[in-house]
Amino acid sequence: MPKLAETDTWVKYYRAVVRGEMAEHHKWKWSVGNHNGSIRLQVNDGKKQTKVLPFEWSQKGFGKAIPEILQIYKRFYEGNKQLTAACEKVKVSSSNTEVDFVHLISKPFRKYCTTVSDATWIKSYYCPPDKIAKRKVLPVLNQLVRLMELNNKPKNGEELMNKALDQWEFGSRSRDISRRALQKFLNWAILRGKLSADYAPVAVEEKRYKKSKRVGFALKDDQILQLIASEKDPKWQFAYQLMAVYGLRPEDLRYLVIKDGLKGKELWSMYEKSMGGTRGQKTEPRKLAPLPIKDGKGYINWNLQERLDKGEELPSLGREGKASDALRTKLIRNKLWKKFRKQAQKQKEELVPYAFRHRFAKVAHSRSVELNLNDKDIAQVMGHTKEVHAANYARFIPDDTYDKFEKQLVA
Repeated sequence: MPKLAETDTWVKYYRAVVRGEMAEHHKWKWSVGNHNGSIRLQVNDGKKQTKVLPFEWSQKGFGKAIPEILQIYKRFYEGNKQLTAACEKVKVSSSNTEVDFVHLISKPFRKYCTTVSDATWIKSYYCPPDKIAKRKVLPVLNQLVRLMELNNKPKNGEELMNKALDQWEFGSRSRDISRRALQKFLNWAILRGKLSADYAPVAVEEKRYKKSKRVGFALKDDQILQLIASEKDPKWQFAYQLMAVYGLRPEDLRYLVIKDGLKGKELWSMYEKSMGGTRGQKTEPRKLAPLPIKDGKGYINWNLQERLDKGEELPSLGREGKASDALRTKLIRNKLWKKFRKQAQKQKEELVPYAFRHRFAKVAHSRSVELNLNDKDIAQVMGHTKEVHAANYARFIPDDTYDKFEKQLVA
C-alpha cells in the first residue's frame, strides 16, 4: 500500500481506493510522495525504483493520478518489473483510442453492476435506444455517450461530470444519484484501462439540499366514513377500513397475515420497508394494533381481523412497491377526495394516499393519555423508530405550551 505522509481526508480517501485494488503482498512495496509539488511513485520489489508522475500533489491531481498509478502497478507485474517501462506502456494505452461507450456501458459495465436492478439501471444509469422515446430525461450514462461523441468532447473528468449532470438541479436527490452512477462508471473504466486517467471523476462530494418536507393531511373519521360510503367496490371499502383502523401504508395491504400469538390470533404486516440512509437496511415486520373509527354512536367494530382470517379479498394493488400509486389512481377520481384535497390546501397541507395512516398517528397521540401510550409505543405499531416517527409526526405529539396560555382564559 502506498505510504502517504499527509493525513488530510483526501489522502485517506485515495489510500483506501488503492488498497482495494492492490494484492495483499504488494501493498507495502509501493509508496507515494511529494516531489517538488508533483506526485512521486516509488516501488521497492527487489530493487528501489522511482518515477515522478505528471500530476500535481493535490486533491485534484491525485484524483487524476490514482487510476494511472493502478495501471502502472498492473503493467509492472505483467512485465519485467521495470517501473519506467510500465509507465511508458500506460502512457501509450491512454492515448486517443476510440472507445465504444454504448458497448462498454451496456455489456461489461452492466455485468459489473450486479446489485443494480433492471428498473434502476434504466432509470438512473443507462436507457437502451429502443426505450429512449418514452423518457423525458435521459440517464447520466446516456449523457456521457452523447458528450463523448461530440467533436469538442470534454477533455477531463471534471468537465465531463459538470456537463453530464447539468440537467439536474444542484443539490437534488436525482443529481446525487446520477453523480454516483457516473463516478462508478468512470472509476470502473479507468481502473481497467478502458478510459484515460484524465477522466478521473471529481472526488469531492456535493452538498445535498433537502427540500422542505410536505405536511400530510390527516383524514378525519367522518371523512373516511364518507369515502367508504361513496365507494361501490367492497374490496376497496375493506382496504380503506384497514388502512384507517391500523394505520397501514398502502403497501402493507399485500403483506397482512394472521399469526397465533400468546393471547390468541394476531394481525401482522410482514412488509419490510427500505430504511432511508442505510443501504440494504429494512424495517422489521410488525404486529398491528387497532384504533377504531368513531361515528355519532361510538366506536365502530368492522371485525377486520376476522374478515381477513376468513379470506375476504382486497383489491388489486398493481406491481409490487406501487400500491400507493394504485390507491392514488383510485382516489383521484373520487369527488369527495377532490373536495377534501381543497380543504387540505386551505390548511397548507397535502392530501395523499397516506392520509389514512396520518389519521392513525393523529388519533393515537390525541388519545395517548387515555390509552396510556407513549411516543415509543405509537412508533412501534406504525413500524417507525422513535426518531423517524418524531420527524414525521411531531405536529401530532402533545405539547402543553399552548395549554398554559389557554389557562388564562379560564381564569
